[in-house]
Amino acid sequence: MRKQFIALLAAILVTGMIALSVFAIGANAMANKNGTAASNSAASASTSTTGSGSTTSDQAQIAQLQAQVAQYQARELQYQAREQQYQTTINNDTAQISQAAGEIQSIQQLLAYLENRGLIQINSQGQIFVTDH
Repeated sequence: MRKQFIALLAAILVTGMIALSVFAIGANAMANKNGTAASNSAASASTSTTGSGSTTSDQAQIAQLQAQVAQYQARELQYQAREQQYQTTINNDTAQISQAAGEIQSIQQLLAYLENRGLIQINSQGQIFVTDH
């Protein structure tokens, strides 16, 4: 029984200390004049509409930064369009290379057939001679 009483007393003491620290943190936050208001609170809306927090130089800097963002976005669109053009060019060139490789293989097969039949001779330098038959 005595151990249960001590455990209960310790639990109440710990809970009380936690409650006291939460209360102290909340009171400090409420009393802090340098804190920031939540973005969706009425205090935030009134501060932004009165203009007490921003000056014309801040507004000019914001406008300049927004213009730069728009400029970067336009440049990114240009880069994406250019990349798409390059991808199309690469795909077309790859198709042409594949077609040329097929044609080369067909020509090699034809030359091998003609050589096997004895109609042509190919020397080591790649020169082709038509044989007399």
